[in-house]
Amino acid sequence: MTVRNLNSDQFALFEFKDRIVDPQNVLANNWTNSTSVCKWVGVSCGIIHERVVALINLTNMNLRGTIPPHLGNLSFLFSIDLSNNNFYGHLAKELGQLHRLRIIRLSYNRLNGEIPPWLGNLHRVQRLEMRNNNFTGTIPQTLVNLSNLEILNLGFNQLSGQVPSSIFNISSLKRIHFCDNSLSGGLPDDLCVHLPKLKELYLSRNELSSSIPSSIDKCCNLQILELSINQFSGIIPKSIGNLTQLKQLYLVKFLKKSTIALSRNSLLGSLPNDMCQHLPELEGLHLHSNELSGQILEEIGNLLGLELLNIKAIKGLTGQIPTSIFNISSLKAIDLSNNSLSGQIPEEIGNLLGLELLNIKAIKGLIGQIPTLIFNISSLKTIDLTCCT
Repeated sequence: MTVRNLNSDQFALFEFKDRIVDPQNVLANNWTNSTSVCKWVGVSCGIIHERVVALINLTNMNLRGTIPPHLGNLSFLFSIDLSNNNFYGHLAKELGQLHRLRIIRLSYNRLNGEIPPWLGNLHRVQRLEMRNNNFTGTIPQTLVNLSNLEILNLGFNQLSGQVPSSIFNISSLKRIHFCDNSLSGGLPDDLCVHLPKLKELYLSRNELSSSIPSSIDKCCNLQILELSINQFSGIIPKSIGNLTQLKQLYLVKFLKKSTIALSRNSLLGSLPNDMCQHLPELEGLHLHSNELSGQILEEIGNLLGLELLNIKAIKGLTGQIPTSIFNISSLKAIDLSNNSLSGQIPEEIGNLLGLELLNIKAIKGLIGQIPTLIFNISSLKTIDLTCCT
């Protein structure tokens, strides 16, 4: 029985090999009758049943072709990783028979068509990664059935419509990545109520609208929140200041490290006054290109682990540059450009001996001389003081 079943696994993989182009001839030279299927490159077998359980190490091989329905006969398969190749076409419905699957990684290919609803039948899946393909249509409601899902990555496709609110009820989720699609509509008010394990939420570069849910702090383990380049409006909820696990608060265009990204929306109001008291892990603060109002609070000096400070191009930002900023010895980059700040550049800037970038161009309200201590900071690589005086 075992031999016959293993032969059926071998047949399925031969069908796979025969339907793809293998420029490096890795499979052509290795997947042969002369060796056991369990010793083939990229194939792993179980110890007990000696059946094929994983297709791994087949990434970055320039494999080209369609993923054949025959792989649906690998009934013991729990992991498939064909990412970083050139597979195209639709996902065959026969793959929905692989009820033992826990890991599906098909990112960086040219797969197209709609994301198949039958994925919701694979209840054991923990990782579903299909970013950077050409999938169209909507995100299927059936994905809510993946009650063990930890990573859901559908970014960089051509998906449209609303994000099913039921997705945010999968309590096991740790990462949600929907960036660079055409998703629309708002986020549910109870967005984070059922996501206690969520660490990363990427929704930028879509067409999402409405306001940012005030329940955002219920994602108490959140480290990255990227909502930039959407159509969000309203105020930034004060509950953001309760996300104590944040390592970087990023309200601008580009993502770096662990972030909150809210840039290029139509957000109004100001940040919570006590926010700097509750973010001990914060490494970066980025508030770029919104319509926030008010001044930079002296309390910003409490962010003693801060490395990146970017609050350029905020229409309503006024007042002086707080001297407390320059007590944060960990700072490596400061960008305050294109604002309406006033007063002088504090002499205390000379305290930042590890500073690498300083950009305070186009701040017409600054007066006085440039502190000579700036030029004693040997670590400085970039400095732009254009039109500051």
